[in-house]
Amino acid sequence: MSQPLIILSSNRRNSNTEKFVKELYGDNPYHLINLLDHHIQPYSYGGVYSADDGFNEIVNVMLEHDDITFATPVYWYTMSGLLKTFIDRLTDIVTIDKEKGKQMKGKSISVIAAGSDLTLPEGFEIPFKLTALYFNMVFKGVTYKPFEEK
Repeated sequence: MSQPLIILSSNRRNSNTEKFVKELYGDNPYHLINLLDHHIQPYSYGGVYSADDGFNEIVNVMLEHDDITFATPVYWYTMSGLLKTFIDRLTDIVTIDKEKGKQMKGKSISVIAAGSDLTLPEGFEIPFKLTALYFNMVFKGVTYKPFEEK
């Protein structure tokens, strides 16, 4: 699919991160998934999740897109907890559903981040870079914008 997929992971609606996504994309089309709209359970070593778990639904949408962007606020020098839980669950597509994991190869990952510091914390991009490397994806980098605290 030609439209990029944005996975938004702010803990509030109409967040600075969401505003930054809209600012960057303007009138260009994109597909947005807001993790607030999905129940993603924490990773389970047993691979057992409740029927309302939305992880697989989001992964299926990811497989339809070549460009995937994670949009996250910077919380305590790293990604949001919502996004961390989602990324932890990627373990499922390298253990339980390996065929989906293999289909990530060649896709690209980028990150949009918003925070209160003037610059990104050192090492912020490392989990994203290494995740891309693990899945044989292309890491395109991080676009960051500082916002003033209100």
